[in-house]
Amino acid sequence: MSFTSVLLLMFSAILIDNFIFSKFYGCCPFLGVSKNPSTALGMGAAVTFVMTVSSAATWLVYKYLLVRFGLEYLRTMAFILVIAAIVQLIEMFLKRFVPALYRSLGIYLPLITTNCAVLGAALTNVQRGYNLIESICFGFSAAVGFTLAILLFSGVRVRLENADPPKCFKGFPTTLIAAGLLAMAFAGFSGVRFG
Repeated sequence: MSFTSVLLLMFSAILIDNFIFSKFYGCCPFLGVSKNPSTALGMGAAVTFVMTVSSAATWLVYKYLLVRFGLEYLRTMAFILVIAAIVQLIEMFLKRFVPALYRSLGIYLPLITTNCAVLGAALTNVQRGYNLIESICFGFSAAVGFTLAILLFSGVRVRLENADPPKCFKGFPTTLIAAGLLAMAFAGFSGVRFG
């Protein structure tokens, strides 16, 4: 594994295979927390930390526990348990040391446990046969792509508050149309291939 291949893996996870815009993983927090840029940044930071740590932890659990005992078929359940434990630790930390962010994230913080982007990163690492370093880099980069998407979309939603769409499009329909247009813009990266 060369440094260049790791950089290409990271670049691909951020832009080309963006979890929100190309795979549609993690749309619940994407749509729910993107109303305010500061909350979106906090959610992105929390997801980045969880996805990076869980990528390493789930790889270790898979390699040294599930594969060793022939329990690979339990990977989804095992990964959810590992992710839930990590999120619980983060939730306790934020509640104690950053209560403002804890309150602003609200219900979406515990939802990181079931955020399919976090689970998707862990499963992708196993399916693609990444080693530990590649898994950590992929998890981190996928989370950076998630954060980029949610921050861009929060900026769009701030601008949408001043828009005057037709009555039938006000509110959530306009939000979905804007998300679709942003996803189309990111689809332009899908033709980029390396090697």
